[in-house]
Amino acid sequence: MQLRYAFRLCPEPGQRAALARAFGCARVVFNDAVRARQDAHAAKELYPSAAALSRQLITRAKNTPERSWLAEVSSVVLQQALRDVEVAYKNFFASLKGERKGPKAGAPRFRSRKDTRQAIRFTANARWKITEGGRLSLPKIGEVKVKWSRVLPAVPSSVTVILDGAGRYFASFVIDTDAETDRARWHEPEPGRAVGIDLGLTNFAVLSDGRKIDSPRFLRRAEKKLKKAQRELSRKEKGSKNREKARLKVARAHARVADARKEFHHQLSTQLIRENQAVAVEDLAVSGLARTRLAKSVHDAGWSQFVGMLQYKAQRYGRTFVKIGRFEPTSQTCFACGHRDGPKPLHVREWTCPACDTVHDRDHNAAINVKQAAGLAVSACGAPVRPGLVPAQREETGSHGIPTRTCAA
Repeated sequence: MQLRYAFRLCPEPGQRAALARAFGCARVVFNDAVRARQDAHAAKELYPSAAALSRQLITRAKNTPERSWLAEVSSVVLQQALRDVEVAYKNFFASLKGERKGPKAGAPRFRSRKDTRQAIRFTANARWKITEGGRLSLPKIGEVKVKWSRVLPAVPSSVTVILDGAGRYFASFVIDTDAETDRARWHEPEPGRAVGIDLGLTNFAVLSDGRKIDSPRFLRRAEKKLKKAQRELSRKEKGSKNREKARLKVARAHARVADARKEFHHQLSTQLIRENQAVAVEDLAVSGLARTRLAKSVHDAGWSQFVGMLQYKAQRYGRTFVKIGRFEPTSQTCFACGHRDGPKPLHVREWTCPACDTVHDRDHNAAINVKQAAGLAVSACGAPVRPGLVPAQREETGSHGIPTRTCAA
């Protein structure tokens, strides 16, 4: 499978200017391609092919006074901008036909130079490389310093240079990983080890084995600083340099929150995948919950990002990942006898089953029901009983454990 490894870049002032030119040229070519397709659609003509757009918008445009500055950047960057337009239209038409899963994709729109996020991509034929000194050598930009946090497991096939809203530069490398090599890094967990996860707000996650993971609430803890930075931004004159400085301050504050949340999700998901043969979660309606009075807390928890990490890490390392339906009555059913006691308001955290008199912690009971509903029975040899599921292999190196606490039985 393909994975992305992102590292922080520290370009010098001259390299920042060169990157700004590359971002601008890629944006112009992208917008020209979108406009050409829109004009063809308005005239009821066939869409121009990628080769025709390349000749018209890059090769010939470089020889005109209006677009001569396109020659100042790598042609691969411009070709990739055309490729992005092609992929965007492909996704748009597939979405219209119902062939594409997920939310409906809209038609490609023009990119603005005021967008806070800019990106360019270099493929292998751009002749970029990582130097012996550990710098990233990019055509017509130079050797950019990289803050390496780990070693790349394989030779990257492409690199994307990203400027985010907080003014930070990143190099995102695409790596083709080998499944057998990845699984060889992990020790095999105990046979039959499986866990059900109930996600929540008071506790970020409650596991079927009784452990409770406290919710860090990164956004709530940073709210005071964010409000102050936002007030300062609102008082600055639009278009002024002071307003841009205040905007960067707000963006960096939000970036710190997002980075802390992502790190927490990575550590917890890695721990759960390492320890278990199989993992089950509930398919929550996050988009619906994000429109309720709990919206801020739901966004702060970041359930979708966490579940996505569990899913791809399970696939990468040979674990079993099961997502049960959102309408499964996990909070209403007694895991001991199967009696369904009906819906309960959110303030009810404990309840007693009228059929067997078992006292339940609401979240712990739901986590056990998630595990049972997923059918995560595993045989003694370590192979899952459910058809089509993959036995676990080995253990990943590296992630720190997440502090947990055990609930009372």
